[in-house]
Amino acid sequence: MKMPSLKQVILLRQDLKLPLGKAAAQAAHASVDAVLKSDKKILNAWRDQGMAKIVVKVKDEKELIYYFQQAKEGGLIVSLITDAGRTVVAPGTKTAVAIGPDDEQKIDAVTGKLSLY
Repeated sequence: MKMPSLKQVILLRQDLKLPLGKAAAQAAHASVDAVLKSDKKILNAWRDQGMAKIVVKVKDEKELIYYFQQAKEGGLIVSLITDAGRTVVAPGTKTAVAIGPDDEQKIDAVTGKLSLY
């Protein structure tokens, strides 16, 4: 059985206006956490395909949670990052979500309309 095209999509909040390094760290936290929750077979196939990752923007926390819930209800692996608040944002701030890695079409059904970060 051939694996479908796989990817991971990472959502970052625009309203927080995170410095580039902080945004990269939050995206990395989300990506790693989702990978740790993923099925080994999918991870191996994703790695073989080049580990595609797409970073997109959401307007605010409400939109971040909306897409998190949509992906979760769609049976996708998801990770929601809540910051410890040691640097730029207040403790408990929800900063990023990672969806997948999983079938590109399943993820696009949830995040396909979002713009690149």
